Amino acid sequence: MIEQKLSPLKQALSHHKAYGLLNSTDNIGTFMEYHVYAVWDFMTLLKALQRRLTCVDIPWRESSYPTEVVRFINEIVIGEESDLDQNGQPISHYSLYLEAMQEVGADISKVQQFVASLDTSIIPEGAREFVEYNLKLAKEGTDEEVAAAFLYGREKLIPEMFTGIKDALLRENADCPTLIYYLERHIELDGDEHGPLAEKCLKAICGDDKDKWQRALSVGEECLQMRDALWNQVEKALVQKSGIRAA
Repeated sequence: MIEQKLSPLKQALSHHKAYGLLNSTDNIGTFMEYHVYAVWDFMTLLKALQRRLTCVDIPWRESSYPTEVVRFINEIVIGEESDLDQNGQPISHYSLYLEAMQEVGADISKVQQFVASLDTSIIPEGAREFVEYNLKLAKEGTDEEVAAAFLYGREKLIPEMFTGIKDALLRENADCPTLIYYLERHIELDGDEHGPLAEKCLKAICGDDKDKWQRALSVGEECLQMRDALWNQVEKALVQKSGIRAA
């Protein structure tokens, strides 16, 4: 039921007009200067789930959630904080994305200032609202709301969304191998492994509780709407910069 209700929003995001403007290294860099904040705050949602669903306290206690859920969350943390780059070297996905930004000449100074200060006024409009929403959700949301944001706003969405971005880059023969590796890595992991496990995680949290499922649906819709607003702002910035419109 939730999948059916969210499907139109997901499909629209998979074919957003912003992707059609990724036709130059300069435009790719602008896109990344917005998207990097979503790369960063993904970790906030993930860490919120790790704190809630596993044990990171001293002394250690067994989680009340299924061990499969605990393993899933810990596996995601390992992959996001210490995956392997295209050369087989350990790296966080956030740092890998910063490397990809530098590869195309994008500015990484603002996001670095933000991460150091957590002053959201540094973040560009569009991305700022996206980050503030996710930070508030990670801190104040219920377990099912955070898990729904993680599943519907990230793991179930990313494979289709990133495929659209990757296809646009390949059509333009874009010289950004690190970014393409980053996208391909997420398409592979989220589509084949993380997406199905994130779904199991949400099911374990919600069970047969209709109120929890309704809250999960509401957050799923909000997350997709926030992503659409972010991409709309990216499209606006690219149109203003290049003077052309997406097909």
